[in-house]
Amino acid sequence: MNRKRASLAAAGTAAVLVAGAIAVAATSANAAGSVTASFSTNSWGTGQTAKYTITNGASAPITSWTVEFDLPSGTTLGSYWDALMTQSGAHVVAKNRDYNGSVAAGATTSFGFNTTGSGAPANCKINGAPCAGGGTPPPPPPTTAPPTNPPPTTAPPTNPPPPTNPPPPGPAGKKIVGYFAEWGVYGRNYHVKNIATSGSAAKLTHLQYAFGNVTNGQCAIGDSYADYDKAYSAADSVDGVADTWDAGALRGSFGQLRKLKKQYPHIKVLWSFGGWTWSGGFGQAAQNPAAFADSCYKLVEDPRWADVFDGIDIDWEYPNACGLSCDTSGPAAFKNLMAALRARFGNNNLVTAAITADGGNGGKMDAADYGGAAQYMDWISPMTYDYFGAFNPQGPTAPHSPLTSYAGIPTPGFYSDAAVQKLKSKGVPASKILLGIGFYGRGWTGVTQSAPGGTATGAAPGTYEAGIEDYKVLKTKCPSTGTVAGTAYAKCGSEWWSYDTPGTIGGKMGYAKNQGLGGAFFWELSGDTGGGELIGAMRSGLG
Repeated sequence: MNRKRASLAAAGTAAVLVAGAIAVAATSANAAGSVTASFSTNSWGTGQTAKYTITNGASAPITSWTVEFDLPSGTTLGSYWDALMTQSGAHVVAKNRDYNGSVAAGATTSFGFNTTGSGAPANCKINGAPCAGGGTPPPPPPTTAPPTNPPPTTAPPTNPPPPTNPPPPGPAGKKIVGYFAEWGVYGRNYHVKNIATSGSAAKLTHLQYAFGNVTNGQCAIGDSYADYDKAYSAADSVDGVADTWDAGALRGSFGQLRKLKKQYPHIKVLWSFGGWTWSGGFGQAAQNPAAFADSCYKLVEDPRWADVFDGIDIDWEYPNACGLSCDTSGPAAFKNLMAALRARFGNNNLVTAAITADGGNGGKMDAADYGGAAQYMDWISPMTYDYFGAFNPQGPTAPHSPLTSYAGIPTPGFYSDAAVQKLKSKGVPASKILLGIGFYGRGWTGVTQSAPGGTATGAAPGTYEAGIEDYKVLKTKCPSTGTVAGTAYAKCGSEWWSYDTPGTIGGKMGYAKNQGLGGAFFWELSGDTGGGELIGAMRSGLG
């Protein structure tokens, strides 16, 4: 099976969220002449995504800030971003990150967090003074005197962060990008028609067809029968019309995608090349990026199906690092490949890539120039799943897609926020980063401990592959028994599984919005329920 798997990803604690209706409320007034902090929330009763906006209403800049507050009974802190947060009992302390501590006179900054329970914080203080203003004045400015005339609110901070620090998030995007597995038409019996009947087509913005092969330095067809030859009956066809054997007729999944786009013209379709199994060919491709890009363009734009595809997606696992095989192309190879693809495909086609989400120091994300490559790409998709699994058969058990770090995480940097923050630190705009969601779980057997960190004897049985199971199966076979680091886990008998639920996906979408990300993507469509529960949670969460 050509399943994607990443060795993957920076700060936080566990989140427990349930998706639902969102109501917005705001408290705390700003007072002129003071540094203030105002609270706002998107609440759904049992949980919330909250935000504090810090406004420097004083006449001088500040170089740091600390916000303190008490959470009401029944409300607990979950994941957080754009601050370093600690909790002792009900008391929470949030301190600035290195990139958002400086706030010019008249300017604002913010941080956010998730909670279980929707109660508003109380006893808020900023830099020791009431958040609503007044009381103790703000900390003094730096020893170097500020300008005589304070800069306007659009000016950068007087002490801007170094270039390696991530920029603050901008407006969030709403892309929902889903993978369709080429081989799913066989044993899984999942076809393009199912994208429509499940309700997923109405929620997708982009679909990525996986995978084309990479061989002899070129893009190549992965499975010609599944791609453009398999004949669909009227009952199995998107539009209820059977395929024909007329000369020049386009059959297979490509023909069905053409029909899907006619019914849902908002969907853009990209052809994804590589994946875990077929990434070995990228090393040769990197030796002549222009020739590789030309071969890909000619295949994607083949007159038989040129109207089906709106661009190309690259899934190289991994540039200048090891996946199924090891690559030694060098740190510039990925950037050079993406530059060549952009030059050949032009600006009217989409050029994207799924990449490692290893956020550890010196990890896979540091092995290639992802920051330099991003300028040529419409978006970049760190595969923020498969961090842990029964490929380590004795454990320890751990969630395969943690949003944040947590006490006992087996590998530092292997969590989603670490990947996002590392990409930002490399200069990748937040609006070009998509958060990855797995529509499946990873599991062990021979486990006695319910909480993460237990030992195991091997991979839990799965329908298609040991250690892996679709969400649509796990939701009833092994329902969630707990949450950690913004995702769910389940203990049933001697099996232990981790996977995302509609509730945890709601929390992750809140994180994506507050980080200003471009949206989210997922692997892959057939893992969802027949009614599209998970993609529905993504759509609701992103708005």
